[in-house]
Amino acid sequence: MPASSATSSSPLVLQQLEGATAILELNRPDKRNAISLAMVRELDRCIAALPDEIKVIILTARGEHFSAGLDLSEIPDMSAAQGVRHSHAWYQVFDRLQFGRVPVVCVMQGAVVGGGLELASCAHVRIAEETAYFGLPEGQRGIFLGGGGSVRVSKLIGFSRVTELMLTGRVYSAAEAFQTGLTHHTVAPGAGMAKARELAARIAGNAEMSNFAIMRALPLIAEQPMSHGLMTESLMAAITQSEPEAKQRVEAFLAKRAAKVQRA
Repeated sequence: MPASSATSSSPLVLQQLEGATAILELNRPDKRNAISLAMVRELDRCIAALPDEIKVIILTARGEHFSAGLDLSEIPDMSAAQGVRHSHAWYQVFDRLQFGRVPVVCVMQGAVVGGGLELASCAHVRIAEETAYFGLPEGQRGIFLGGGGSVRVSKLIGFSRVTELMLTGRVYSAAEAFQTGLTHHTVAPGAGMAKARELAARIAGNAEMSNFAIMRALPLIAEQPMSHGLMTESLMAAITQSEPEAKQRVEAFLAKRAAKVQRA
């Protein structure tokens, strides 16, 4: 999508529907897509308004950068109580991305920093173009993570790496982000959306209940003791395989009407 500067009257999040896929695009390129509370609320409205036929979201951003982080201009006049409410407003919307109705594929380029990385960590599949770079500069700004990154990013790469990023201001390249587990795919500059559409088509082709279980049960199982996790797994397995769609898919495979898993 071509880059352009958002005006004061432009939506902070652009929405485009392509069949079963919804593309949500951060639209504040003149501010490096710094995330304001208004942008968070606009993202929430877009998610809530998605038609029932949408099965996957592609989250992307207009311009050279995915997001350079929190809009710091919102911080100076905040009281402690307002700061807590500000964070919880982010939490509410980011939870709807991570634990919502449909999976999220994120395409990142340029800066994926601070709040931008916190937002990206909500996605289920993360694609980085080679221009992407990742950091948590809160220590240098005199602040702390406030959009869920201390939890989500730590779960992705471990709290020790998050500690080092925040203390030193280190910046990961796209290659380093892949190696540490921040991203799943690395592609050439400008190739992120093509890869996202390819993956979104695969995800949309899954059984709806399977996608739900993957999104909602796996994070719970990861937090549970083994005995609890195995029980949760068995219940989700029983529920998903009892769905009519699952039965049809298994019957198609047994009748050799469905493709087998093969190496790419």
